[in-house]
Amino acid sequence: MAGEVAAAEVTGVKDLSSAEAAAEEEKLRLLREAVHALPVNAVKDLWSIGACVRCIFRLFGLHELMCSHPSLSISKWCDILEDVMRKKDGEFNEQSHQERSRETNFCKICLGILQFLYYDDTGTLLKKYSADDFAVVISELVKQQYQQIDSFSLEVSLPSAVTENDQAVWLYMKNKHRHELWFQEKAECQFISTKDILKLLVINPLQRLLGVKSTQSSFRVRLTYSHSDALTRDDAQEGNGGNKRRKTDKAGFTGDLKTTGESVTLHVESFDSHIVDGDGLTKVCPKEAQDLSCNNLMAQLDKVGKPCSLTIHCCRSSTYIGGRYLKYSRNVSQTRWVIDDERMGEASVEEIIGGAILPIFQGDNYKFHAAGREDIDVRMLGTGRPFLVEIQNARQVPSEVLIKEIEKKINNLESQYVWVKNLRAVGCQGWDLMREGEAEKQKQYAALVWISRPVSDEDLQTISSLKELKVAQKTPIRVLHRRSPLEREKIIHWMQVERVSGSSQYLLLHLCTQAGTYIKEFVHGDFGRTQPSIGSILGCRTEILQLDVTDVKMDCFQEE
Repeated sequence: MAGEVAAAEVTGVKDLSSAEAAAEEEKLRLLREAVHALPVNAVKDLWSIGACVRCIFRLFGLHELMCSHPSLSISKWCDILEDVMRKKDGEFNEQSHQERSRETNFCKICLGILQFLYYDDTGTLLKKYSADDFAVVISELVKQQYQQIDSFSLEVSLPSAVTENDQAVWLYMKNKHRHELWFQEKAECQFISTKDILKLLVINPLQRLLGVKSTQSSFRVRLTYSHSDALTRDDAQEGNGGNKRRKTDKAGFTGDLKTTGESVTLHVESFDSHIVDGDGLTKVCPKEAQDLSCNNLMAQLDKVGKPCSLTIHCCRSSTYIGGRYLKYSRNVSQTRWVIDDERMGEASVEEIIGGAILPIFQGDNYKFHAAGREDIDVRMLGTGRPFLVEIQNARQVPSEVLIKEIEKKINNLESQYVWVKNLRAVGCQGWDLMREGEAEKQKQYAALVWISRPVSDEDLQTISSLKELKVAQKTPIRVLHRRSPLEREKIIHWMQVERVSGSSQYLLLHLCTQAGTYIKEFVHGDFGRTQPSIGSILGCRTEILQLDVTDVKMDCFQEE
C-alpha cells in the first residue's frame, strides 16, 4: 500500500513537471510566432543603431510575451530573434553576427537598463542576464535590511536621456516606415516606455522572491538610474527653464511618483505632441531635421557612451507609536533644550522615549509629538500626556512583544524621570486622535501658592465659588521673545483650595482650565497682563512656587 502511494506521488511530480514543460513550450511557440510576424528590414534597422533585443521587442509591442519569460537571458532572446529572422531572410544571419557584439556593450536606446547592465554604488560594472537574476539582487537587499514586509511598491527613476532616445527612435521609425502596413497597425498602440517595461519585467519575479504582492504599500523599493552625461544635460536644461526638479521627501523619494499597483498601468508613449509643441525631441533635433535621418539619430544616441549607475533604495513609510507619558522631575524638558550651546535640564522626555524606541525599531530617525507641553519645572502626573513618536523608515514592524519591550525598557530606567503607559502602534490616524478635541480639551493642575498675608476662610470660599471664570491673558512676558503679542480669552472651569498645614500663607490650588491657559500668570497676574488673577481676586500679592499637571482630558491613548 505504501509503495502504491509513493508511486502515485512520483507520478504526480512527473505529471506536474510535464505540464510545466508543456506550458513553457507553448509560450516559446507563441513567442516565435510573434517574432516571425516582425518586419525583417525594421528589425535590421534597430539592431544596426545599437538597440538591444528587449528594446526591439518593446518597440514592436511584444512586451506581454517578453515579460512572460523572466528567466530567459538576453542571449537566448537574441538566439530566438536571429533564428526566426534567418528563416525569413538569409542575409540576416551575417548582419546579426556583425552587430551582435553590441549586446556585450550596451543598448544606446535604454542605456543598458533593459539589459540589466549598470554600475553599482562602488562604480563596478555589473550585468545580470535575466529579469530573474536582477530581481534576486533587489530581493537580497530588501531581505538584508528589512526582516518583515507585507507588500511593496516599485518605483523607478530614469535619466531624461532615455526618454529623449525613445523620442528620437520613434521619430526615425515613423519617418522611415510610416507608409508600411505593419507600422500603421503598430502606430495605433505605439510602444511602451522603458520605465514600464522594467517594472513589468521585475515585479513578478520580485513578488515570488519576497513572497508578498506588489500593491499600494507603505514599503517602497526605488530604483534610481543616473548618468553623469545625462545629469550635465539635465542641469543645463534646468538652467534654461527646461525642467524643474521634483520635490523629494526626507528619504529621497519624489513626491509625484505613484505607488505601483498589483498590475502596472502602462504608459503608452506618444511623441508627436513633443514635435508639434517644440518640446522634448525638438531640443534634440531641430524642426528642419524632423525627417530624422540615421546620421541624426546616431548623433543623438551617441551623446551617452556608457551604462547608467543604479542605486537601489528601500524605504518604509513612517511608523507611529502612541501612548501617554508621566514626568516626575522638575529638571527635565519635554524636548531637547539648548541655549547658546548649553544644555538646559538633565534630560528631555523626547530623548528618553525616542532614544528607547528608535534602536528597537531600527529606524533612521524619529520625531516626537505631544498634545501640548509643560514647562521644564512642571511635573506631568495623573493620567499622563498623550504623545506620538514617528519612526522614519523602521526596519522592524510593530508587534505586541516589541511594544511591551519598549514600555519595560523606559519604565525600568535608573533615572525614573519618565514613565510611559498605554503604548500601542497606530497608523497615520494617530494624528487624528491627537488633534481630535485638542482645542477643546481641559487640563487639571495642582499649584502650591504663596500669598503676602495669612489665608482666611473667606479667601477659600471666594476662590472655590468661581465657576466658568473668563480670563483675558496677554502673551506672558517670559515668552514674548518667541510668541506673538496677542490677547487670548481662556476659561477657568472650576477651582478648589486647600490650606497647607504648618503655614498660614501657603495654599494648594486645584483648578481645571481650558487648554492653552497660562497657569503661572493666572496666579501672579504677570504685572496686570492677566485679568483677573488669583492676586487680583484676593487683593494681595501672590506667587506660584510649584506646579503639576494632574490630568489632560483627551480620549486618545486611554486604558483599553
